[in-house]
Amino acid sequence: MTPTLTPPPETVAPPAADERCDRCNAAGKLRITLAGGSELVFCGHHANKYAEDLVKITVKYASDPEFSWRGADLMAN
Repeated sequence: MTPTLTPPPETVAPPAADERCDRCNAAGKLRITLAGGSELVFCGHHANKYAEDLVKITVKYASDPEFSWRGADLMAN
């Protein structure tokens, strides 16, 4: 049996270059994980537009290194 390396369950990868926003199909900049384990990807515009609502349902998140999500500050509070 060959061991397989898997990331820890708390790890969330930022959106890949080819992933698109679930709202408008623009390039994905933010990936959020919901309590049930589902994931959503948003472009920068929609991630920041809905930041106040997204932080209420987000368990974990990861963003593109060049993207500054407004919800990150809200999640810290």
